[in-house]
Amino acid sequence: MAEFEEAVSRFKERRFGLFVHWGLYAAAARNEWMRHYERTPDAEYHQRYFEHFDPDLYDPRAWAACAEAAGMRYAVLTTKHHEGFCLWDSELTDFKASNTPAGRDLVAPFVEAFRERGLGVGFYHSLIDWHHPQFPVDGLHPLRDDAEARAANDRRDVAVYRDYLHGQVRELLTRFGRIDSLWLDFSYRDHIHDGVPVWGGKGAEDWGSADLLAMVRELQSGILINDRSGLPGDFVTPEQYQPSGPMMRDDGVPLLWEACQTLNGSWGYHRDNRDFKSVGMLLRMLVDTVSNDGNLLLNVGPTGRGEFDTIALDTLRGIGEWMRRHARAIYGAGPSAYVPPPDCRYTQRGDRLYLHFFAWPFDAVHLPELADRVVYAQFLHDGSEVKRELTDPDDQHAYATSAAGQLRGTLTINLPTRQPDVEIPVIELFLKS
Repeated sequence: MAEFEEAVSRFKERRFGLFVHWGLYAAAARNEWMRHYERTPDAEYHQRYFEHFDPDLYDPRAWAACAEAAGMRYAVLTTKHHEGFCLWDSELTDFKASNTPAGRDLVAPFVEAFRERGLGVGFYHSLIDWHHPQFPVDGLHPLRDDAEARAANDRRDVAVYRDYLHGQVRELLTRFGRIDSLWLDFSYRDHIHDGVPVWGGKGAEDWGSADLLAMVRELQSGILINDRSGLPGDFVTPEQYQPSGPMMRDDGVPLLWEACQTLNGSWGYHRDNRDFKSVGMLLRMLVDTVSNDGNLLLNVGPTGRGEFDTIALDTLRGIGEWMRRHARAIYGAGPSAYVPPPDCRYTQRGDRLYLHFFAWPFDAVHLPELADRVVYAQFLHDGSEVKRELTDPDDQHAYATSAAGQLRGTLTINLPTRQPDVEIPVIELFLKS
């Protein structure tokens, strides 16, 4: 239990991570679900992408350096996505990177590069496999409209595939040392996709999730497992949305959670999708997440040659510039019991309270309940003092006419007219012990 508690503590300390979606779909450059949408047969997919996958510019040390400079403290790599293609040299399939022109295991150098920088390592692994011959065709499968494939479905045995799935997870958790998290994806019984119910959906029984999770914990007792196997996990994974507050179980017990977000709506590399979120939007997501006691896992889809594209690099550099000055308002921080002013968020770490401005107020900001709690205040980006004002409540005239007099116990922080030249200004408030 101590090992698991240490894992939870590391997870909440790190707060910000890199998600990497990479596979054959990077060569197609039309996102990771392109085979589903285009209903691409196995032979065509193999000929087009497997036979031409050659990430000659893949440099995981450059990825790790980029992640670290952006302020990320851990990374999660897609070892296999729904297409079934494996980035490591699995002994259980020929559909793997070492059999492409790449000619090598791509997971091992990733793990080594991120560990060299002291960054945590997690593995994503799809429960779905559109390549495996025993994986039954269903409403998400690329062959769902192929009459011959559907007619042969009764000859596909999910139990055979289940053994394969468990064997691959065993490989991943025994070959690469300690793995911080396992991101299984996903169960879809009674699932709605693009507004349509999915026929033949699969869940915990099909994956053998109870046995799978037991094996994972036997192999790595300190690992954290997500919530997508059809059974409860150690952390929950809101995707492409921001929870409005700390996430709780029905009985009010706090949940460990990690929001996953894309740069442009696509997980895998999508050359023509230019709908990139701004640096400011992504930083607001990060602050909002931490203020609600969550982690943010931000995705990059590398190209078919193994690089982060220019927009991704520029975005991560912009995030890193803010994080360089404001990291202590993020790492190990969490929600505060104090209520922030409008258009602001609080994060708190011990006796340091951080006020993040999503919009710049005029002249002053008023902080309820903090009149007798703050001993010093400064801008975090440059360490410059900001003036505090507390009207004496015993001076009735002054108290009645002051802004602070709006609410007894309110602290007023006087602000410069012009917003500091940072994406999100932060004031660090030192609280009385």
